[in-house]
Amino acid sequence: MKLYITTLIFLLGTIHVWAQQIQGKVYDASTKAPLVGANVQVAGSASTVTGNGGAFSAACSGSVEITVSFVGYITHKQTVNDCNELLNIGLTLANQTLEEVEVTATSSSNKTLLQQPASIVKLESRELKRSTGLFLDDAINTSVPGVFMERRTVSGGQQFNIRGYGNGIGFRGATNNFDSQGSKVYLNGIPITDAEGITMMDDIDFGSVDKVEVSKGPSGTLYGLAIAGVVNLQTRKAEKNKTSIGENFVFGSYGLLRSTTRIEIGGESSSLLVNYGHQEFDGYMVHTASKKDFVNVMGDFQLNDKQDLTTFFGYSNGYDERNGELSIEQYQEFDYSGNERYIKNNAHSAVTTFRAGIGHTYQFLPNISNTTTFFGSSQSLDNSSAGGWTDKSPLSYGLRSTFDMYFDVSDQVSLSGITGLELQKTNALSNGFRMVADSTNLEGYNIIGDIRSIQSTSSTTASYFTQWTLGLPKDIHITAGLGYSNMVLRLQDRLWAASNNHPGNTVPQEYKDTYNNLFSPSIAINKNIGSTASVYASYSVGYKAPVSSNFYIPTTGEVNTGLKPEKGIQFEVGTKGSMLDNRLFYSVAIFEAKFSDKMTTVSVQNPENTATLYSYIVNGGSLNNQGIEVLINYEILHSNNSFFTSVRPFANFTYSDFKYENYQYNTIGTGANDQDSVIVNDYSGNSVAGVPSVVFNMGVDFDTHAGLYGNVNYNFRDAMFFTSDEVNRTESFSLLNAKVGFRKSIHPFDLDVYAGANNITGSQHYYMVFLNQLPDAYLPAPYEINYFGGINLTYNF
Repeated sequence: MKLYITTLIFLLGTIHVWAQQIQGKVYDASTKAPLVGANVQVAGSASTVTGNGGAFSAACSGSVEITVSFVGYITHKQTVNDCNELLNIGLTLANQTLEEVEVTATSSSNKTLLQQPASIVKLESRELKRSTGLFLDDAINTSVPGVFMERRTVSGGQQFNIRGYGNGIGFRGATNNFDSQGSKVYLNGIPITDAEGITMMDDIDFGSVDKVEVSKGPSGTLYGLAIAGVVNLQTRKAEKNKTSIGENFVFGSYGLLRSTTRIEIGGESSSLLVNYGHQEFDGYMVHTASKKDFVNVMGDFQLNDKQDLTTFFGYSNGYDERNGELSIEQYQEFDYSGNERYIKNNAHSAVTTFRAGIGHTYQFLPNISNTTTFFGSSQSLDNSSAGGWTDKSPLSYGLRSTFDMYFDVSDQVSLSGITGLELQKTNALSNGFRMVADSTNLEGYNIIGDIRSIQSTSSTTASYFTQWTLGLPKDIHITAGLGYSNMVLRLQDRLWAASNNHPGNTVPQEYKDTYNNLFSPSIAINKNIGSTASVYASYSVGYKAPVSSNFYIPTTGEVNTGLKPEKGIQFEVGTKGSMLDNRLFYSVAIFEAKFSDKMTTVSVQNPENTATLYSYIVNGGSLNNQGIEVLINYEILHSNNSFFTSVRPFANFTYSDFKYENYQYNTIGTGANDQDSVIVNDYSGNSVAGVPSVVFNMGVDFDTHAGLYGNVNYNFRDAMFFTSDEVNRTESFSLLNAKVGFRKSIHPFDLDVYAGANNITGSQHYYMVFLNQLPDAYLPAPYEINYFGGINLTYNF
C-alpha cells in the first residue's frame, strides 16, 4: 500500500511537468510567410512538424534547447527557459545573399542575380511595401538606381525612364509626354506593352504586385523591341497548403481610401487567389480626383510530374481627373490651381480593361522544357485634355513560347540555352473630337463637339530569339545570343471621304510601313570570385521602331517616309556579390549606352511665326549616356533572441553624364527675308533633358521580436534641364519618408497595422516634368507632409 501511495504522490507532483507544452510559430524571416512542415526538435522530446500557419507545440520541462530546421533554410537553435513563452521563430534562407533570387528569363542554368552578366534589380515585399504599397513609383524611385518612374495623375500616366532613354525633343518626338515608349512591361508574363511599342499602365493594380524585376539597357535579344529595358511585374500568388481570407484597408491624406478583399486557396499541387480592390482619392489639387476598381484572379496547377498550368485574369475600371501641367511661374509661386484649358475640358483618363493569359509548362526531359503563354487584352479608353476628346478601343493578343535546355558537355563544361518567339497584334479604332462650350451651361465643362478624326490602326510585331550560356572551368560563363524582330504598321483614315473623295486627290486613304531585319545581338562574360561575388562585362543591342502617328502628317495628309528605327548599343561592366558572412550585398555597374537615329520633330510655324501649325518626325542625332550605378544592402543585425531581430540599412547612388551628339532641332518659320525657311537649333554637347546628374537614396528597415517593424528613407534628386537648350532647369529636392507597423499572429488570425508619413520636411517636388513643351511644364506632387495608415487582417483556415 505504501508503494502505491508513494507512486501516486510522485505522479501528482510531476503531472504539471507533463502538462507543459511549448508553443510557437515558424516563418520566413524575410517575407513573414509561415513555413508549414518545418521540423521542430525539443531536447529530450520527440520531434514534431509545423502545421497550418507554421504553428507547433511540443512537450517541455524546465530549460530546454530547441532546434528548428526546414529545407533550404539555415537551422535555428535557441535555449528556452520558460516553457510558457510563445515563440516566433524566423528562418533565414541558406546561403542568402540578400538579393539572391531568381530572374525571369535567362539562358544560364543558374538563374540567381549573382550569375547574371547584366544590371538587374529585383524588388520584393520589403521594398514594395515601404510606403502604402499602392504606387509603384514610390518603390522604384527609392530602390532602383538608374530608373525614374513618373506619373501624370494619382494612378495614371505612368512612365519608366531607364538610363535616360526617351529624352529627345518635342511633344511628338522621342520624348512623348503622354505614353511610355522604349521599355517593355510584362505582368505575369503577359505583355502590357502593345504591338506598336506603347505602354499604358493606367489599369495596373500595383497594390496587388508582389515582385518587380527591372532589367536595364537594350534587351532586344530576349524581348524584341526593348531598346531601354524590361520591367517584369508579378502579382501575389496563394501560398502552398494554406487557405485564408484577408481584408486590407489603406487610408491617408487627401481622401485616400483603398479596400482589398483577398481569398487564397493553396493546396499541394494547385493554388487559387482572388483579389478585389476598390480605391478612391479626392485629390491634392483641384480636379485631380481618382477612382478605381480592380479584380485579379491567379491560378497555378500542377497537372502531373511533367506539366504545370498557370492562369491570370484581370479586370480594372478607373477614372483619373487631370488638371494639366503647371507653368514655370505657377510652380515657382506655389500656384497649384492647374491649367485652365485642361479643367475647362474636364480633362481625364477613363480606362476599362480585361486581361487574360494562360501559360503551360511541359518538361519533355530533365534538361529540356517548354513554356508557352497565350494572352489577350481588350480596352475601352476615353480621354480628354486641352486639345480635345479621344475615344479608343484597342484589342491585343498574342503568344510567347520558350524552350529551356541544359546539357553537360563534360565534368567542367556545360551549355544551357533559351530559344523562343513572341508574337503580338494590336488592332485599335480611335475617334478624335473637338470640344465646345455647353450652351445649356456656359459656366460648366466643355462638351464633345464635331468629330475631327477616325483612325483604324493595326500593328503586328514578331520577335524570334536564342541565347546560350557556356559554363567553363574556373567559374567562367560566356553568354551570347541573337534576337530578330520586325514590325508592320497600318493606319486607315476613316474620314478620308469627307475631304478627299474627288478627282485628282493625292492623299492616300491607307498608310503602311514595315520595319524588318532588326537584329539584336548580345554577348557577355561572367566570372565568379569564390561563391559570393562575380564580375562581368556585356554588350547588347536593341531597337525602337516608329509608332503609327510618326509616319502620318494629318495636317497635310502626307506620308512621312524614310523614318528609321532608333538603335541602342550598350557596353557595361560591373560586379556584384556578398560580404561579411553574406550580410552585405553590393552591385556596381558602369555603362555607356548610345542611342542613334533618335527621332525628333520639325515644327512648322504660322506666317507670323507666333504659333506652331503642325510638327512631323525626322531622325535626328544621338544620345551618349554614360553612368555609374551603385546599390548596397546590409543586414547589420540578425538575431532571434534580441529585441531587434533584423536591422537592414540600404543605399543606392546614380551618376549620369548624358549628352546629345550631332543633335539638331529644326523649325520652319519666317526668316530675316520674310520667307519661309528652316531654322536650325543645334543642341550637340548639351545635357540630355530630363536626367539629373546625381540621384541618391538611403534608408533602414527594421523588425523586432515583439512584432514592431518599420523603415525610414531619404531620397535626393539633383537639378536637371527640362529643355534641350539648357535654358530651363528644375531645382533639386529631397524627401524624407517613414513608416512604422506592428505584426502579430494569433492563430487563426494574422494582424498587421501600420502608419506612415511622406515628405516629412515639406519639400516642393514633382511627379513629372514635361520636356520641351513650354509653357506647360510641371506636374507637381504634394509639397506638404501627408500621412497614411492601414490595417491587414487575415483569417487562416
